[in-house]
Amino acid sequence: MHVITRKRLNEFAAKYPETKSALVRWYKIVKTGTFNSFAELRREFPSADRVDNLTVFDIGGNKVRLIAAIHYNRQKLYIRAILIHEEYNRGNWRE
Repeated sequence: MHVITRKRLNEFAAKYPETKSALVRWYKIVKTGTFNSFAELRREFPSADRVDNLTVFDIGGNKVRLIAAIHYNRQKLYIRAILIHEEYNRGNWRE
């Protein structure tokens, strides 16, 4: 799956260095994977949730939330936001 854009992962990891290894692990799994549906994605990421038309990943033991728009037919994942748990709970990412 093509991840757009890795730059957001790098910027977040620079701001929160303790999240880097978890983000790298997530990226490698997604980048090398082929997911044709949300059900297939959940086999690899059981804690992933759908919120409207977005997918929310819990990363790093629920410390980080990555919000993505996934187009399974084109094998593209667009990172919309990466947030620490407290930022995610505020709900501003839904706007």
